[in-house]
Amino acid sequence: MFSGSDILYEDNHLMVVNKHAGDSVQPDPSGGPALETEIKEFLKLRDGKPGNVFLGVVHRIDRPVSGAVLFAKTSKALVRLNEMLRNGEFRKRYWAVTEEMPRPEEGELRHWLLRDGRTNRSHVYNSPKGDAKESRLRYSLVCRSDRYSLVEVDLLTGRHHQIRAQLSKIGCPIKGDLKYGAKRSNPDGGISLHSRSLEFMHPVRKEPVKVTAPVPAGDNLWRYFAETAENI
Repeated sequence: MFSGSDILYEDNHLMVVNKHAGDSVQPDPSGGPALETEIKEFLKLRDGKPGNVFLGVVHRIDRPVSGAVLFAKTSKALVRLNEMLRNGEFRKRYWAVTEEMPRPEEGELRHWLLRDGRTNRSHVYNSPKGDAKESRLRYSLVCRSDRYSLVEVDLLTGRHHQIRAQLSKIGCPIKGDLKYGAKRSNPDGGISLHSRSLEFMHPVRKEPVKVTAPVPAGDNLWRYFAETAENI
């Protein structure tokens, strides 16, 4: 459930929130909690707004993923942010806890992903195939524990389940991600993929904005990796 403490950044035009694993960004047929609806209700109550509250979804992350999500509070901001997104003017960085260590420890992945709507899964190919879309990301190993690795990902394209599918393709499924080859699920039903930070130019003030999302609270493994990463 969304609360004011989940707000990472806010001004008159924008809001960045720290999504919890299991929440959807927008309403879907499952009928579960949706950030878009909850934030509108929160703003209406907090700011005493009459009528409908405007809130634009700039980008989405999967339901089982946690971390930073950007919303626009004005139509002007939404139009400009959507254009920036299309032009690749965002830097979206993720942290993934993987079951295996990537080899090599850093590099760029380039695959072609084809979404299967029937199974809600993306199939990964090493070369162009039919309607499959080119998908690129950069990754680097940050640190390791006895059983898992923390991998930082810079997302260069935004495809369906891209990070999950591409890391699985190189033998590094994300912890808890049964759909893409993880050995077991996480207790909360989420997966250990976190939208760690967003960097972009403010669409109105034209100033750089960087927002970092704390890792999920109460998770000892995430806490260990966050503390270890800080000390590297």
